[in-house]
Amino acid sequence: MLTRSCLGVVLFAGLLMPFVGCGTPQVDTIQVTPATQALTVGQTAQFIAIGTYGHGAHPSTTQNVTALVTWTSSTPAIASMSSTGLATANSAGTTTITASMPGFTGDISATATMTVTATGTSGGGGGGTGSGDIVALTIIPSNQAVAAPAQTSQFIAIGTTSSGATKNLTTQVAWNSSSSAVATISPSGLATGVGQGSVTITAIATNADNTVATAVSTFTVVAGAAEPITALSITPGAQSLSATGQTGQFIALGTSGFTGFKEDVTSSRQLTWSSSVPSIATISPTGLATGVSAGNTTITGEWTNPDGSIVSTTAAITVSNSAAPEPLLSLTIIPNSITVGNLQDTGQFLAIGTYSTAPTIRDLTNSPNLTWISSEPSVFPVNTNSGGSAGATAGIVTAYGNGSAVIIAEATNPQDGSIQTASTTFNCPLLTPTPTTAGTCYPGSQAPALLATVTVYNEGLNTTNWEVTAPSATGTANVIHCGPGWTTSGGTGGSVCVATYPINTTVILTAPAGMGAFGGWSSNCTPNPSTPTTAGPNQCTMVVTNSNVTVGAIFN
Repeated sequence: MLTRSCLGVVLFAGLLMPFVGCGTPQVDTIQVTPATQALTVGQTAQFIAIGTYGHGAHPSTTQNVTALVTWTSSTPAIASMSSTGLATANSAGTTTITASMPGFTGDISATATMTVTATGTSGGGGGGTGSGDIVALTIIPSNQAVAAPAQTSQFIAIGTTSSGATKNLTTQVAWNSSSSAVATISPSGLATGVGQGSVTITAIATNADNTVATAVSTFTVVAGAAEPITALSITPGAQSLSATGQTGQFIALGTSGFTGFKEDVTSSRQLTWSSSVPSIATISPTGLATGVSAGNTTITGEWTNPDGSIVSTTAAITVSNSAAPEPLLSLTIIPNSITVGNLQDTGQFLAIGTYSTAPTIRDLTNSPNLTWISSEPSVFPVNTNSGGSAGATAGIVTAYGNGSAVIIAEATNPQDGSIQTASTTFNCPLLTPTPTTAGTCYPGSQAPALLATVTVYNEGLNTTNWEVTAPSATGTANVIHCGPGWTTSGGTGGSVCVATYPINTTVILTAPAGMGAFGGWSSNCTPNPSTPTTAGPNQCTMVVTNSNVTVGAIFN
């Protein structure tokens, strides 16, 4: 017999869809992670099934359905599957791993590929049955959202060992939320919404030798009471534009009255932008000002808190009738955020400018006309290069405390003083160590990072045949294989590639001849030879000295 509450659900659902019962919502789709797995005979690896449900509603929700699906292997003689998703490598070959379950629209399934080799160290796989330090950590999913406070979502932590096997470390890693005023996270990876906003979720896995692997994800609470903003600032404080329609970007930083946390609120719905004289310059809801006619106007940013209180600040614009010089159309910072785990760890940001004339994409990281700004300069200072010194280290942020900072790049056009800005975040989350959990960013955590992440991407406009490759620290070829020009074994390289190297490793990146019009490397990778050639491969050499390094190649 149906309960009264369940009967209400049935009556309402009958108008919209066939009755599917009361209880756990049915899943729309499932995804198996990892999508590919390579083991040697005797090793084990944990597969995870993540279900998405919501039936088109926003935001959709994900949950771990590993224990709810049916796991099968197409060739059990090669690899067998347990009911909990643990694969065991039995003999050499390739098999397809399938997870299936009843879904919202009928039976649904997802697959992964598993390759087993007969060589290597047997018994050293994942799932806690073998040896091998954790060298990489991944949080699944990479971001989640809930509609309101008190709602929850499950995060999963998957570790990759030095042997290449994977382990489910969800209950073994140390979890942390960058702001408990927005969300908390339990030792088992369950995030709970507290107030409106977004937080960075960090997982830290600690090996027996005290080396660590970290991963980050984002958790957003769409509705609810947000932290009140008690102070507002605009960067830059003044701009000069041409009346020919030249534009300039403003960035607004809000400071919380509870925690002092600074965040980029430029495009928030709670922030209203206005110009005192719109006939001189207009301002968009995202802080983009446009010159209209000669004169002076004041730009105001006005923030409205949930309780109705208002905080505001201003900036100035001078508009002239002079012709606009070659415009810097936009400015982008990559990567879009960096999270470190120890005090005195560093992260490298690059500032990439887009111009209206060739070369349209330029690395401005060390330009003397670009200034780097930190919202917390005493805790997270960022290097700048106001003197224009060759080989400078602009864009590098160092963590001297815990928390977060907004990092701003401000590029000035020397012809007329117009400015373009972009922002990103740098995080060092505080997690106090205990006998069973590793800590991050606490006093005494200044141990140098042993591993570094190298990110490679294309700064140019060629999207058809560019290619960048690099070997591993031990000489394995093509660990980095970036770009659509990568076709070995029928594969295709991604538009952004990531690889892990020990600190102080020398890495040589190669752009093969014939892969687009090669225009050079970003300033942190020394060309070898010093001038690009069309006949032979273009290479650059870099020494990995930071925990996060980003390298750009230009293909036009």
